[in-house]
Amino acid sequence: MGLLSQGSPLGWEETRRYADYIRQHGIIQFLNIYNKVKDRQKDVLKWGDEVEYMLVAMDEEQEKVRLVLNGGEVLETLQNNGEKSNPNHPTLWRPEYGSYMIEGTPGQPYGGTMSEFNTVEKNMGRRRQEASSVLGKSETLCTITSFPRLGCPGFTSPEYKPTPVEEGVSKSLFFPDEAINRHPRFSTLTRNIRHRRGEKVTINVPIFKDKNTASPFVETFPEDDGEAASAALPDHIYMDAMGFGMGNCCLQVTFQACSISEARYLYDQLATMCPIVMALSAASPFYRGYVSDIDCRWGVISASVDDRTREERGLEPLKNSKFRIFKSRYDSIDSYLSGCGEKYNDIELTIDEEIYRQLLEAGIDKLLAQHIAHLFIRDPLSVFEEKINLDDDNESDHFENIQSTNWQTMRFKPPPPNSDIGWRVEFRPMEVQLTDFENAAYVVFIVLLTRVILSYKMNFLIPLSKVDENMKVAQKRNAVLDGKFYFRKDIFKGCNAVVEGAPATPNGLESGDDHEEYTLMTIDEIINGKEGVFQGLIPILNCYLENMEVDVDTRCTILNYLKLIKKRASGQLMTMAKWMRDFVSKHPEYKQDSVITDKINYDLLRKCDHIANGHEHCPDLLGEPVNRGK
Repeated sequence: MGLLSQGSPLGWEETRRYADYIRQHGIIQFLNIYNKVKDRQKDVLKWGDEVEYMLVAMDEEQEKVRLVLNGGEVLETLQNNGEKSNPNHPTLWRPEYGSYMIEGTPGQPYGGTMSEFNTVEKNMGRRRQEASSVLGKSETLCTITSFPRLGCPGFTSPEYKPTPVEEGVSKSLFFPDEAINRHPRFSTLTRNIRHRRGEKVTINVPIFKDKNTASPFVETFPEDDGEAASAALPDHIYMDAMGFGMGNCCLQVTFQACSISEARYLYDQLATMCPIVMALSAASPFYRGYVSDIDCRWGVISASVDDRTREERGLEPLKNSKFRIFKSRYDSIDSYLSGCGEKYNDIELTIDEEIYRQLLEAGIDKLLAQHIAHLFIRDPLSVFEEKINLDDDNESDHFENIQSTNWQTMRFKPPPPNSDIGWRVEFRPMEVQLTDFENAAYVVFIVLLTRVILSYKMNFLIPLSKVDENMKVAQKRNAVLDGKFYFRKDIFKGCNAVVEGAPATPNGLESGDDHEEYTLMTIDEIINGKEGVFQGLIPILNCYLENMEVDVDTRCTILNYLKLIKKRASGQLMTMAKWMRDFVSKHPEYKQDSVITDKINYDLLRKCDHIANGHEHCPDLLGEPVNRGK
């Protein structure tokens, strides 16, 4: 999860005093990196995935499942057994926000050869096996996006009670501070977001109205000091802590491009795919013990780290705050970076004008300058006393302090100082899936798509405002089948920007036929195609594969992955969110009241565990058993 510095964390008031200093030196650090590596070419196409896991304990006697708060100990054991004893160990382990979470990645990035697609699922299986081997007898490793009863009484092992009236980190009514990772970065982020905002974060998720759901659905909170009563909306599930968002799990992929221009091109093209793949990977319909009316975590996590003041949110006139900021710092991107994308930058972009001018004067082009100046309207949130005075020529902590706490759908990543790592982009919207097969399928699909984008010089660009509309649709219940998404009709019609980053049209969208470049499509039409409308991404990927030299095993593996994506898009197979909803609705203890009891949660998670570990097959999720090239 971004920058993990060690040291003595500063509280919000001290952090605020250093904010301008950190921004100033963050820009110097960015410029130093940029000037050293801007002309770097011919980096190898490398990529890697990140899978986040939850540690859970199954109590057979009480038929209850809890989150186990020993992620720190598990992580230390895995690192000692792995990378610390063997630098070439095939897996790496990192901390995540929850003390019940860990993150696993391949030990080395994958390269550009097609045969590497055949090793992704095996590596994920190795990670699951490694982590599972160091867990207790009743404990297991889960790849689920949101724990259904997160924030309900007794959801952790050992059990801790929230401390809303004490001066703790989150002051949550539901989420105990002990469920936060013990690394000081995470508690500091939590506390400083709350202090900067001036109140606790507010998350309201629409409840799914079932036959016996109270209407209106209104909760009372015994320990509330009035804040929850004013913040909670009727017919919504209310949550009040960073852990309800950052405590969810996801699946991410990072790509190293050959050059900065290729990275910018990929960033833009993949940005338009974010809502499509989010809907396709939907896996989080339950929150705080209730059935919600959404299928994805994105809006929840966005609200969970929204540190904007009332002035910045437009609720009060600007007096103490500098900017009106239209989104949380965890949200969709706000501007394209390539020359192809400029004419589609049609949403209002708040930037720090002073930083923007500084970047332009230093030779940064307009599009990249406004991107950085937009990121730097944010304050640093987690500052360590020992990391204030740095060598700007050889360190980038101040830049990363801002960069890594702008959690957007795509992240544009400059090379670290003095490293052999190239320009990278990170694809961030996917929900984690139940099995290694599914996670590998989504990863291979998006990686293969990048290869096709680069090979065929594809153009997925549409106005960014339409991408934002797609993001809203993607999170709705059953969006994969019921939603309509703006998508470009002719993706083989390239852009006419001559110089990367040069202005394409100075005043927003061109007039004429631009509105005819895109139309509303279903996920099925986008992925599988519709005659006379769009050829479909899977048929294009299949065509690409036919023209590549691929060994039989790898081809078989890839085709099985694409078959899963194809069937999820058409509705022949369920998304994880749909399958979980169906499981709960058919459970004998479910009273059609939108409530997920301990028993329902236990049976659901036990079923998930059996499927994930291959003890049970689930044709509704996975289709018929296939040879997966293992």
